Amino acid sequence: MKIGFIGLGIMGKPMSKHLLQAGYKLVVLERNKSAEELVAAGAEVASSPKSLAEQVDIIITMLPNYPQVKEVVLGKDGVIEGAKQGTILIDMSSIAPLVSQEIAEKLAEKGIEMLDAPVSGGEPKAIEGTLSVMVGGKKEIFDKCYLIMKAMAASVVHTGKIGAGNVTKLANQIIVAINIAAMSEALVLASKAGVEPELVYQAIRGGLAGSTVLDAKALLVMDRKFDPGFRINLHIKDLSNVLETSHEIGVPLPLTTAVMEMMQSLKTDGMGEDDHGSLIRYYEKMAKVEVNRK
Repeated sequence: MKIGFIGLGIMGKPMSKHLLQAGYKLVVLERNKSAEELVAAGAEVASSPKSLAEQVDIIITMLPNYPQVKEVVLGKDGVIEGAKQGTILIDMSSIAPLVSQEIAEKLAEKGIEMLDAPVSGGEPKAIEGTLSVMVGGKKEIFDKCYLIMKAMAASVVHTGKIGAGNVTKLANQIIVAINIAAMSEALVLASKAGVEPELVYQAIRGGLAGSTVLDAKALLVMDRKFDPGFRINLHIKDLSNVLETSHEIGVPLPLTTAVMEMMQSLKTDGMGEDDHGSLIRYYEKMAKVEVNRK
């Protein structure tokens, strides 16, 4: 079985490496230095999405948002022009669920199957090969592709029909964003009150307030480490898809809307490329305090 991979960015490159390490034959687009690195590891190259699709049985896309996915899959010299009947597209990008359904419908007209399979875990989990994958699509297609996705992930869960993967990812991004905001409020309050934030963290992490988000972000923000594991700009993109989807189906999301505006404020202040843990700086600015480990 030969796999095509399109999108060799901060997430896609390490994900591709895990496929090679698992023994899969890989074809990538010949567009950047990441491709050169993968070729050195054993991948083949293609000049366009169309030519890539002509050579493979399964295509994985890992792209910034739905305009890029639609261009690569449905555009000129796109996947749809080169893929044969029975080819499977696994879109691991995080995009709006209704767009996943739209793309799947157009591919189905050509006999091409699709899964929407966004991931959670950011760059560190992509490098480790321990991502969480949320998958929508036909169960029989999911079963056929399970081991391929598992080569890049610790968890691969089928959540329903096409679009369900991205609905699940949107739910994930709501919870992550609001958790970071809640953590930020709490640690800024503690610091302003003169209580050491690290002691507050150690005291609450084993109770009901404990969470994966708290453990992943609390010590980093106290150490002022804001290098991106997941950028503010990318979380803004995801929350834009959340709110677009919520408006289309009639679901008010007041907390998500509030956190979105906080992130937009940080972007305006030039922090868009920093980690989403930078959300704490929104609160620090208002409270005129900085959260540090002593």
